[in-house]
Amino acid sequence: MPELQEGGDRASEMGRGKEGKYLTFTLAKEEYGIGILKVKEIIGMMPITSIPQTPEFVKGVVNLRGKVIPVVDLRLKFGIEEMAYTERTCIIVVEIAGEAGDVLVRIVVDAVSEVLNIKDGDIEDAPTFGTRLNMNYILGMAKIEGGVKILLDIDQVLSTEEIGLLDQVG
Repeated sequence: MPELQEGGDRASEMGRGKEGKYLTFTLAKEEYGIGILKVKEIIGMMPITSIPQTPEFVKGVVNLRGKVIPVVDLRLKFGIEEMAYTERTCIIVVEIAGEAGDVLVRIVVDAVSEVLNIKDGDIEDAPTFGTRLNMNYILGMAKIEGGVKILLDIDQVLSTEEIGLLDQVG
């Protein structure tokens, strides 16, 4: 970590390099963000075909413009209680870096909020909760309007094995 000059702000130093535009969305009343460059499109809910013997968070697959793409419910992936989909429920198509190349994945979220331009000085590193919890998927915590938005590193939300599984499903 580079040395701070006198009068430097440690919080802004910690967030350096994470500044940019983020698509924000809600899951169980919490606000999250994904770097806009990872987002390919946002669509409303559509019929999902279930696939047997996949992890609970894999809701199945959808057919969009002739491509079969896996659908992950982020609530279930994060261990949040499942809820019935509403008219605000959306599917975000994201591009995740896998070992064999980029994989398109659809993630189900409660609602899409907005695109925010978040400055380095408003981003802090994720808090540490001890060595037993893997928090690599949290890029940082954005301080916005008196609240906190959890910025996700979407490439880290799913493990290499899970990405491989999704690539086979799709």
